[in-house]
Amino acid sequence: MFNIIARKTLLEYCKKYPTAANALFEWYHEFERSNFKNFNELKKQYGNASIVADDRVVFNIMGNHYRLVVRIVFDFKAAQIKWFGTHKEYDEISVVEVKFKKKK
Repeated sequence: MFNIIARKTLLEYCKKYPTAANALFEWYHEFERSNFKNFNELKKQYGNASIVADDRVVFNIMGNHYRLVVRIVFDFKAAQIKWFGTHKEYDEISVVEVKFKKKK
């Protein structure tokens, strides 16, 4: 099982993108129960996932309407949610540098 850091981040994104909330929770619960040892195993289940620098993986959510960026450390079974947004917003960010920013 994977430890996903932090569920609170996911909840913030669900508030910002309510139409994607169910899909995000589905991804969360499915990924949390997974036991991938490496990216190749992950890719078998998430065929559209892409690996980028800094151990980050990009997932397509809701038929590619949204993108989810997660940093995964397979050895420790840890995944940290870095960013979530629309496909258009994704095209405007640096996926390697983006970080979750909480509203003030």
